[in-house]
Amino acid sequence: MAHANGTLDVVIVGAGPTGLMLACELGLAGIRATVLENLPSPTGLSKALGLQARSMEMLDHRGLLERFGTARRAPPFANFAMFQLDLHAIPFDHPYGLVVPQADIEQVLEGRARELGIEIRRGHEITDLHQEEGHVRVGGTGPTGAYEERSRYLVGCDGGHSAVRKLAGIGFPGLGPTIVARFADVVVGPEAFPLLKNAVPELYERDFGIARTKNGNFAIVPIGPEITRVAAIEWDQPEVDRNAPMTLDELQQALRRVIGTELPMSEPQWMTRATDTSRQAERYRDGRVFLAGDAAHVHFAYGGMGLQTGVQDAGNLGWKLAAQIHGWAPSGLLDTYDSERQPVGKRVLMATRAATALARPGEHVTALRELMSELLKQEGVSRTIIEMITSVDVHYEFNGGGNDRHPLLGHWAPDLPLTTAMGKTRVPQLMHGARPVLLDLADRRVLRIAAAEWGDRVDVVVARCEEQPAPADAFLIRPDGYVIWVASAQDKDDEAERQLCDALTRWFGPKISAINDRAGAVDAETVTSLT
Repeated sequence: MAHANGTLDVVIVGAGPTGLMLACELGLAGIRATVLENLPSPTGLSKALGLQARSMEMLDHRGLLERFGTARRAPPFANFAMFQLDLHAIPFDHPYGLVVPQADIEQVLEGRARELGIEIRRGHEITDLHQEEGHVRVGGTGPTGAYEERSRYLVGCDGGHSAVRKLAGIGFPGLGPTIVARFADVVVGPEAFPLLKNAVPELYERDFGIARTKNGNFAIVPIGPEITRVAAIEWDQPEVDRNAPMTLDELQQALRRVIGTELPMSEPQWMTRATDTSRQAERYRDGRVFLAGDAAHVHFAYGGMGLQTGVQDAGNLGWKLAAQIHGWAPSGLLDTYDSERQPVGKRVLMATRAATALARPGEHVTALRELMSELLKQEGVSRTIIEMITSVDVHYEFNGGGNDRHPLLGHWAPDLPLTTAMGKTRVPQLMHGARPVLLDLADRRVLRIAAAEWGDRVDVVVARCEEQPAPADAFLIRPDGYVIWVASAQDKDDEAERQLCDALTRWFGPKISAINDRAGAVDAETVTSLT
């Protein structure tokens, strides 16, 4: 929404998955964000090709996962540096991925954003920004020329070359490239697959997958009825002008170096080069300017962690911005976006750098891979890697009062089947409105009475846990899905009530009566001054 003085609430730069997810989060909270996208229309092309566990859970929390109903389930394996890891080895709610091209993800998120009243301006580019008291002045160009907007907050979701990050003067340190990867979406002739059996035995006679060869890495992945993604990845190559158009002949030459043969390919739909440059923004917040997704962190594609991390950045930031704009955010809430998501981004860079190092050709790396293969036979090691690349290991360190050590605290809320007075439901369905939820599983009335003081911001649900014992008597879930307070059976009512009120105040601001008292005091001062 624009205020009477023409100031917008939030301007988001970039209409990729991160920017659109953030727009949806703000829209659910009643904030009408404005999205500026440089491209005049969606390209229909896809860098990312799927969804993993935590991003699927996030979409499930918003009722959006079902919109990918025709998406194909990926095999129940995660790929880490070409080690196949069984997703059934650990218990979590989505032991599979979804094969969904990024273009389809963007289409679903854009459709939802428009349903929520979000304005999306295509063909618009940010050219300048200045932070001033109470707002950011944003300069841009669009189809009708140059213009200027004022916005309370600005979020750069505009990729690795982020204009927002550069204009804000935020550093982007990291490591330069060691590889050149060439990708193309093409029509592959049927005679290619008999060739691959001989040329790439590392595929184990499959006609799809990714393989480490003597001279690099090779990938072949079907992404549509007739379109296949082919990639050749090389180390220690001469520097390439990435602005020069890539050709099919260039890819064929790279394939000859990597797998020793060319492949019958035609009708390229999309071709690009990439490197393993990995960088992270020095800070994700600078005053009223924020960074999310690739604008905050870039890395190579191994593990498919880029889109997933950006969508989670959006989920973390959205409700906090909305709270600040609505006026009930406690002091320091916006700072927790940086303090929570910076370590996650750093871990993603570590994981992708490690995967790239393990994928490198050479006998020394082969020995390291043999050792890694032995280690991955240990359940604990395998679990650590699986949870890392699916983001299931993401958790935050919260102070939960007397119950700091409860295993739920700081972790993603479990997907519990529930029965309420309104019928059967699940925890993700309770989160569709992107509001905090106090889930009472033991009929502890004193907790519900306490939470009623935050009833304008927090939903209270009484339920019975079906099919399994309740993991706690009650717990409080943030809008982004993480548990910030837990009550167990041994917690006495008075102590549990105190801890709950502390958590509600810490994350969701003062209780209603305190707000009303403050408003009444302001009104009284106004009346006194008028008389």
